[in-house]
Amino acid sequence: MASPTVLCILVILAMNIDKSLSDPRATQAALVCTNKTSLSSDRQVYVASFLAAMDAITPLVSKQGYGGVVNEAGNNTVYVFGECMKDLSQTDCNLCFAQCKTQILRCLPFQKLTRGGRLFYDGCYLRYDDYMFFNDSLDAGDKVVCGVNEFGGNQSLFRANVAELVRSIVDLKGSKNDGFFKGSFSRGNLTVYGLAQCWEFVNGSSCNACLADSVSKIGSCPPKDEGRVLNAGCYLRYSTQKFYDNSSSAAPSGNGGGSRRVAIILAATFSAVTFLLILAFISFFAKKRVLKQRREKKKLGALLRTVNKSKLNISYETLEKATDYFSNANKLGQGGSGSVYKGVLPNGQVVAIKRLFFNTTQWVDHFFNEVNLISGVHHKNLVQLLGCSITGPESLLVYAYVPNGSLHDHIFVQKNVQPLSWRERYKIILGTAEGLTFLHEESKLRIIHRDIKLSNILLDEFFTPKIADFGLARLFPEDKTHLTTAIAGTLGYMAPEYVVRGMLTEKADVYSFGVLVIEVICGRRNNAIAQNSFSILQKIWKLYGTGKLFESVDPSMQGNFIKDEASKLLQIGLLCVQASAELRPSMSVVVKMLNNQHEISQPTQPPFINSNSSEMSPLNRSGTPYFQSDSYTQSSGNELTDSFIEPR
Repeated sequence: MASPTVLCILVILAMNIDKSLSDPRATQAALVCTNKTSLSSDRQVYVASFLAAMDAITPLVSKQGYGGVVNEAGNNTVYVFGECMKDLSQTDCNLCFAQCKTQILRCLPFQKLTRGGRLFYDGCYLRYDDYMFFNDSLDAGDKVVCGVNEFGGNQSLFRANVAELVRSIVDLKGSKNDGFFKGSFSRGNLTVYGLAQCWEFVNGSSCNACLADSVSKIGSCPPKDEGRVLNAGCYLRYSTQKFYDNSSSAAPSGNGGGSRRVAIILAATFSAVTFLLILAFISFFAKKRVLKQRREKKKLGALLRTVNKSKLNISYETLEKATDYFSNANKLGQGGSGSVYKGVLPNGQVVAIKRLFFNTTQWVDHFFNEVNLISGVHHKNLVQLLGCSITGPESLLVYAYVPNGSLHDHIFVQKNVQPLSWRERYKIILGTAEGLTFLHEESKLRIIHRDIKLSNILLDEFFTPKIADFGLARLFPEDKTHLTTAIAGTLGYMAPEYVVRGMLTEKADVYSFGVLVIEVICGRRNNAIAQNSFSILQKIWKLYGTGKLFESVDPSMQGNFIKDEASKLLQIGLLCVQASAELRPSMSVVVKMLNNQHEISQPTQPPFINSNSSEMSPLNRSGTPYFQSDSYTQSSGNELTDSFIEPR
């Protein structure tokens, strides 16, 4: 299988092909690779699109000296433009461009694919990118490249002649010259030669602006004996040596065969490099997939040992029959990690069985967390894991059945049932706080849930809350002050320090709990991440300032609540969602506040609110959600895991 090393050797060989047979001016002036990178999921598609575009542009340049190609492959569009200097013969143009195509591949490393690159030769130019740049005249990638040697004569005369030469370029730009100029300026037995050219699709005022910019920049090169300005839309060069009109069209006829041989060698080299590039990418991704499978098998092996030791394993066939072969009639719901079904075991016990989705990259981690972390943790406010199936065609998790569904169902979904009473809401909030206190401070394992939200709080027949879904949970070692990890959870419930910096502590769960408290009391979702939408945190903060927190209580309760208790719960919720993690109380302190055993302090402002105007600020100044990141891939669910991000 081809390797990047083999590819590099071929590129080096191509760089050292003898150029003496003709003068296509295939001397590199600059290679600029764009530093923005593609997502790994579309790298292969983008490379295939890139190679197809390169193949398509060659005949255009060979026919007319320039060409532009747009190649689409799925969501990956590659734009390619190439052009030769207008004083080159077609033979030398072909030679220059063939080498240019070979060298542009250096902008395609294997680990980190750049989505754009441009290569300036003194005889030709080639650029590719993922956006339409054909009309660009100036951009951030423009460069000035000065020669190595200084002019050894009269410096003042040299500078004056260079200045006069480039001024003449400004005077002659555009008009009948079609964006192309070549010539010289002589004075005092000193001649300076120059050439300037705008690319084919950069016309009129854009060409004039590009050349004017080049002239203003070239003055930084003297006293060097040559200099170049390499802009997005044009090329400018001066030199003390005549470098133009040395094309192979004026060479002796004996060189023609040599030129054809070089062209054949270069074409063959590019084809070989292209082929090896494709093979190398296939090899890279195949190896990556194998390593991933090995890691998953290793983790599953550890799980098997854990399951066998704890006698948690239940046969797949037993669970399949328990759910009537996963009948839709027994389906209780579906989340970001799998579907949940009601089932009856052979001993008559009613259970909830989760089928994990295999099409997510996190299913092994999810399964490992549920079995390895939670199987040994028991508390009245945690859903109990009864068993699992790991040896069948899919992974199954078996929980104690909780008959009253989720808190989300009761507040936002079920419209034909009696709303939760004030006593029930208070009991649910307190029980959830006690469950989190156990995870953070009382369990033998210090656990951060990372996804506390209404849909992960289940209610039993007595409306006792049960915290569920530990697929995103993380162990928090005693000797650590925080964990730095990829973002996971549900937007709207996620603490700002975690979203922005990936800094994870138990205070991230405290923040999520605070949002949950406010949603339960108000009967409204927290829409802090929706554009042009008002956050419930904003409303509560405003009411807190007026001393009327009780006015935000869920209208469906029709006034059947205690105003002082409602204000107390909402003030506790505000303490939990303070922007500063250090100011948020621990969950054990929250439990004491709920039980009237601890003073409730004054909260500071939550995040997402503009402190100057008290208005919602869901977006930054550029209009981009502050939590957005190029390194995440979108999923179909509402949750965030270590590799995807999406609003609730």
